[in-house]
Amino acid sequence: MGNFGEDLRMERLSRGIALEEIIAITKISRRHLVALEQEKFRQLPGGILSKGIVRGYAGALGLDQSDWTERFLKAYTASGQMSEDDRSWTAFAANVGKARILRHDALEIRLRWLGAILLLVVVTAAAYVTVRYYGLRSGWWPTLLPVKEVSKAFHDFFASVHWLWVHIVAWLDR
Repeated sequence: MGNFGEDLRMERLSRGIALEEIIAITKISRRHLVALEQEKFRQLPGGILSKGIVRGYAGALGLDQSDWTERFLKAYTASGQMSEDDRSWTAFAANVGKARILRHDALEIRLRWLGAILLLVVVTAAAYVTVRYYGLRSGWWPTLLPVKEVSKAFHDFFASVHWLWVHIVAWLDR
């Protein structure tokens, strides 16, 4: 493989796409696209806009945008043309991406725990209904729990479920 700009240009030419077609699709100026192909990175707008130009160019050619963006960042860093501002933007964008991934992972873990708790509640309720059904059929259930205590137990149970639900929703909203 050659360098980044040459590879990008060769991909465009191998697909038989003129630079004007990419300009029409992406609305990126010819000056920026030529600068990208010639690896004159200082002529690009800089910061996150440069990555957007690479994504647009790669997308117009039908290439993997994230792969070409990574290649662009490596070539840009290796060229020595990267200013301190661009380094800051690159670091900022990387940190934002990592923070999004961490937030997504935390939410996924919470949802898994919620699913496990919900499964436990369903299994417990099914066991209770099964035991109660067979207890009523065989006649020993009414002697097990007096009616007054059963209604209080149901009230306490639903109050506990409500309390648990409120806390789970508050936990998910964090």
